[in-house]
Amino acid sequence: MAAKNRFIRLAGLAAFLALPSVNAVVPTSIDVHRDANCGCCKKWIAHLEQNGFKVVDHVEADMSAVKQKLGVAPRLASCHTAVINGKFVEGHVPAEQIRQLTERNDLVGVAVPGMPAGSPGMEVDGVSHAYKVIGLTTGGEDRVVADYPVK
Repeated sequence: MAAKNRFIRLAGLAAFLALPSVNAVVPTSIDVHRDANCGCCKKWIAHLEQNGFKVVDHVEADMSAVKQKLGVAPRLASCHTAVINGKFVEGHVPAEQIRQLTERNDLVGVAVPGMPAGSPGMEVDGVSHAYKVIGLTTGGEDRVVADYPVK
């Protein structure tokens, strides 16, 4: 009887493990707006895809208009702009801070101003600059949400 019960438990466990996982990671969709001639934008898109994002790539003729429409302040500007869950992601923001942004109701967006060497998509052999990820609050204030020192 004990052997039969053990067989039933093992068969049930095997059947459970064969089911698709309820916790399977579903790629999060993000819209990326970029200039057609920018190589670093494509590298940043690759960074996002390697970190589980499903990128919808939009090639734009006027990035300034895109940034203005999304509320990206000139002080936060970089080369490409993304949108996730209605919030902006400006520049070479690491995937980790994008995930955190989706959970923060106090922020309307995050940015890595400029194009710092060593940030995702701006990898240069032997060159790395310190940079900060800046969050823009719903009240219009800048907040440092992550600090990346020189590697």
